[in-house]
Amino acid sequence: MVKQFRAKTFKSGNSVALRLPKGLGIEEGREMTVREEQGRYIFEPAEAPKKKIDLTGIAGSIPGLVRLPFDHKPRAWDEDRT
Repeated sequence: MVKQFRAKTFKSGNSVALRLPKGLGIEEGREMTVREEQGRYIFEPAEAPKKKIDLTGIAGSIPGLVRLPFDHKPRAWDEDRT
């Protein structure tokens, strides 16, 4: 059986807001995406941004690591390369 909740919209600043019931299990501060499809509103958790690892702080502390100059030119690869 599908859980069903009723909620009322309200004004928040210059926007219309909808308070989501606690029973949905959505944690506070969660970023959501909302879209409208044929008169229905669909909301889903937003994808988390991909994390980047910054190794600049440890590059000089790794024994045996040689820092090579980085060439910013695009590289041409052979088509036969696998």
